[in-house]
Amino acid sequence: QVHLEESGGGLVQAGGSLRLSCAASGQTFSNYAVAWFRQAPGEERESVAAINKRGGSTYYIRSVKGRFTISRDDAKNTVYLQMNSLKPEDTAIYYCAADPRIDTLLTEVRRVKSWGHGTQVTVSS
Repeated sequence: QVHLEESGGGLVQAGGSLRLSCAASGQTFSNYAVAWFRQAPGEERESVAAINKRGGSTYYIRSVKGRFTISRDDAKNTVYLQMNSLKPEDTAIYYCAADPRIDTLLTEVRRVKSWGHGTQVTVSS
């Protein structure tokens, strides 16, 4: 199990940008796929983006494609989520999660054991 800590959230106007970071410790980070999830008040958690172990494959939900970019720097044990052209509907708490298998992150999220505590993103209109 890897320890995760998010940072980079904040308040931004619509159309602005933020970069979230997910810093890992405790295990060999390169052995883990990583995903970003978000949860808005009163709504279910949803996956936003994911990246596989080597960073060669990325996945995005339709609503953020072309605006968000997930990337990883294994030398720094960090995964990033660059968020551009932010919209008020992007407002949520953003969490990162890690698992040795990206399939688990994408389809069996209840089995994921490594989660960060979240970082708030608020987009004003």
